[in-house]
Amino acid sequence: MMKRNTWTSAALAALTILGTAGTAMASSHSEAPAIGEDPRADNTDLYAWVEGGNLVILANYIPLEEPAAGPNFHKFSDDVLYEVHIARGAASLNDKLTYQIRFKSSAYPQVDPANLQLPVGGGKEFFSQLAGSKQTYTVTKLVNGGNPTVIVQDAPVAPANVGPRTNQFAYQIPMGKTYEQFFVDEAGTSYIRQLANGAEGRVFAGPRDDGFSVDLGAVFDLAGLETVLGGTPYDNVSGYNVHTIALEVPLQVANGGTAVTPGTANDNQTIGVWASASRRKTRILRKKEDADNFGPWVQVSRLGLPLINEAVVGLQDKDKYNRTHPKDDVANFGAYILNPVIVRDAEFAGFYDTGGPLAACGPVDGLKSNRTDIIDIISLNGAGGHNITAIGDVLRVDLGLPSAFPNGRKVNKGTATEEDVTDVELSLLLCKLAFGVNVSDGANTNDAVFKSTFPYLAPPWEGASRGKGEAP
Repeated sequence: MMKRNTWTSAALAALTILGTAGTAMASSHSEAPAIGEDPRADNTDLYAWVEGGNLVILANYIPLEEPAAGPNFHKFSDDVLYEVHIARGAASLNDKLTYQIRFKSSAYPQVDPANLQLPVGGGKEFFSQLAGSKQTYTVTKLVNGGNPTVIVQDAPVAPANVGPRTNQFAYQIPMGKTYEQFFVDEAGTSYIRQLANGAEGRVFAGPRDDGFSVDLGAVFDLAGLETVLGGTPYDNVSGYNVHTIALEVPLQVANGGTAVTPGTANDNQTIGVWASASRRKTRILRKKEDADNFGPWVQVSRLGLPLINEAVVGLQDKDKYNRTHPKDDVANFGAYILNPVIVRDAEFAGFYDTGGPLAACGPVDGLKSNRTDIIDIISLNGAGGHNITAIGDVLRVDLGLPSAFPNGRKVNKGTATEEDVTDVELSLLLCKLAFGVNVSDGANTNDAVFKSTFPYLAPPWEGASRGKGEAP
């Protein structure tokens, strides 16, 4: 065990070094067959880090949102239960804190479409932002799986960033103010809301820029990375939005009421964060009315660490992953981690051949099996005094230590860079973090500058000026 711990300490140091080099980010966009047909319930990204005296959690949903996707712009689903889960300590992945977020859209007012003299508004409109429907949400907090407490009710969801005419006429934003100033930055109109009158932190829900950067086209062409083939990398997620649930939770709340002791690794104040989406078990479609949903909630998507379901779990089990709990990951998916399929696929593509881009990683047979190094890294074990025994796909954060992946995942506020999670994880999976070998897709910066303040992700792209048909 000493040998493994020593190696892992060096590997974590390597992660820190690699994490400053680039910014391609890991994510989970339509990564499984079933969730690819249900985008409004699809977890795309999860961030969790210590920022001052707070734990910041950003849970992103709905992949590849076209900013100009009207007239029915993207929004959270009223029929989905969105949840943020927090486990605590070394020995259990059961929820200590659960935040449940439910959304509700007001019905379009029904008016006679033949009466064209009616003022603007109502369900007859072509432009949805003029029709009068609004979306709100409620946040409920559960402690140890019980005692539900509503900590914010009927908070407004920020609307789509459509364009300047919508800002002026539909949203009635004063001249000289931007979408971001009106809905996020300024206290009088901001849609950031306090949780339990500020005692539990703050929350925001609405569209944001997708901070994920990756050359999807090259990656999914059997890992034909342009950095390897000598071509020009392209960020295929540039210009797209996501929908974000952002939480800012006081550290003492996240730590179960106990003040956090900074500066020393401590399993007791190390948490595991993951997010999920669930739908009712039974759905009945009506001829003349909306669908009815009955029965218990069934989880259809989840995300903890980036890239696990995307790059580690095989297609045959990706839907199973989305339906299951992290506490069962070792039993269900441990073989995928110990024997990463991506190594065998890269071998098939010739990456480990003499003269290939991964030839310096060493004999490929040593990368195919018994990969306990991966488990040590993702669990924070083997470095700084951690001894996590509950292993599963959660994003670990020691609340007393500075956050840097894999101890949390953050955005570099005020810059266009984020921790280089994709490149680092690919280097871990494919090369055991061998020094001198950098597995990169070359898409190394975000297409916008991250905010310096909550909710930290950049403003959503405007449909009128940055639809995907527009020049960047």
